[in-house]
Amino acid sequence: MSHAHLAVLMIMVVLLAGWTPLRAAAQETPEERDARMAWWREAKFGMFIHWGLYAVPAGVWNGKEVPSAGEWIMFTGKIPVEDYEPLITQFNPIQYDPDAWVRLAKNAGMKYIVITSKHHDGFSLFDSALSDWDVMSTPYGKDLLKPLAEACRREGLKMCWYHSVLDWHHPDYLPRGEGSPRPWDTRPTEGADYNRYIDYMKGQLHELLTNYGEIGVLWFDGGWEHPPEEHRADEVVAMIRDLQPNIIINNRIRVPQDFDTPEQYIPATGIPDRDWEVCMTMNDTWGFKVHDTNWKSTEDLIRKLIDIASKGGNFLLNVGPTPEGLIPEASIERLEAMGRWMDVNSESIYGTTASPFRRLPWGRCTKKPGVLYLHVFDWPEDGRLLVPGLQSDVRMARLLADALATALETEKTADSVVVRVPAQPIDPVATVVVLEIDGDPNVLEMPLLPEADGSVLLRAADATIHGSHARYESSHRQDNIGSWTDPKDTVRWKFRIDAAGGYKVEMVYACPDDVAGSTFSVNVGDASVAGTVEKTGSWDRFRTRKLDTLSLSAGTHELTVVPQTMPHGAVMNLQSVRLAPVQP
Repeated sequence: MSHAHLAVLMIMVVLLAGWTPLRAAAQETPEERDARMAWWREAKFGMFIHWGLYAVPAGVWNGKEVPSAGEWIMFTGKIPVEDYEPLITQFNPIQYDPDAWVRLAKNAGMKYIVITSKHHDGFSLFDSALSDWDVMSTPYGKDLLKPLAEACRREGLKMCWYHSVLDWHHPDYLPRGEGSPRPWDTRPTEGADYNRYIDYMKGQLHELLTNYGEIGVLWFDGGWEHPPEEHRADEVVAMIRDLQPNIIINNRIRVPQDFDTPEQYIPATGIPDRDWEVCMTMNDTWGFKVHDTNWKSTEDLIRKLIDIASKGGNFLLNVGPTPEGLIPEASIERLEAMGRWMDVNSESIYGTTASPFRRLPWGRCTKKPGVLYLHVFDWPEDGRLLVPGLQSDVRMARLLADALATALETEKTADSVVVRVPAQPIDPVATVVVLEIDGDPNVLEMPLLPEADGSVLLRAADATIHGSHARYESSHRQDNIGSWTDPKDTVRWKFRIDAAGGYKVEMVYACPDDVAGSTFSVNVGDASVAGTVEKTGSWDRFRTRKLDTLSLSAGTHELTVVPQTMPHGAVMNLQSVRLAPVQP
């Protein structure tokens, strides 16, 4: 740290010591919140960048590949601070081109960039007056964030910071040593002061929010080791909002703030009454890892973007640059392909809200006032696209990719709308059909339809739950009806079958060994089969269990799962019920 930096540090300490939150108590009206969130809700699609010293080992330490994500190598490799620190002398990203990064994001259709100003290893990508553990101490010796912020502004993208609360390097960050998550970090804890660490974190946040212009999002991470009062979360957030009143803050400083952050999974039903954003990798790692070549396909990524938008969320898609400053070619290829799709179809993503349909058999739907965008993944072979349950009058139907806006013929049935589409899709990944309607969409709850083989899949996310305790649970491990602790609670599905006959009942559920033994019935009208919940090992180890056969007529039915006995305090975590036709 230079003498000039020491002078700045002393001034900053004085300023922060006397700082009082000027705007913390201000009560934001719903209208003010909507105005502040408007750009983010419009954007829908952003780039996440994980970059730091961990790119140098790239998932390999002492010649051995270290499991887990690349940016966690210090933790999963159990690397002491003194062994990790020499990486700072090897970080020299001379091929870093922030303008190229921003152009790549913009051409992909992304509207904002979130970059790791500091990850869990404590290393900062910016010129911090508060630490020598930053980019200024590397051979590169230049602030990496300032030119990126300037490039974003030139191209009209929002610059946003990721900042880790967790810090494996800072001497005041606790816990460490025996009994902590990092027993191999044997640095003495005597004299360490977590409160002093929070002062340091506030100081770095002050730098990030005063030296780089307007910042769109403060994306916290790593707050799980301490309760919010130890983070002084309210105080930190108040300072942030005082410095940047229009900023948007995520939920990972252990207080809810502006939006939720499901990681590596898409909530099956979105997150009702909350803004939310899925963050996801293109392969299996966030930071660069040389041996991770498990790349998601372009089709998968485009459909994930559509799926997220159809449920009302944003998509923050990650790249992990190399230590030289290059975004991996596999990431570039996928982003360029997503950009080509967005060039044609971005209208159906930007500024849209969640689908009015619970589930569509052929794809997804997004909406704007007076417009439905039907994202068709599975093109109808007979040229008839059924929009189940739509009661609204369709004024115009067309293909979004058709520059001539040729009208498509529509037909209204008793309970749905049929759109006559060309024999082949324009884009096999997702062709968008636009329906212009009057007012808000009017949609009936429709029965779930049989799949191509005649079976009917009843997912937990599609169930109607009756009772006080059972609820739908969604996370990267959960997609089930859980908290089923009241035997009076039941779940039901409305479905249709086209062919009368016998249907084998298959259930997918999880149940710990010490809770198993509850009995239940599966009822469809007067037909019923009984079952006993078998042990599967845990609440998230799902197994398929086959029950007896139901004899059903063609038509619309309701299936209900009804607990009969519950000897150990819960029924099960129910993921799905399938009715599989019995072949004669």
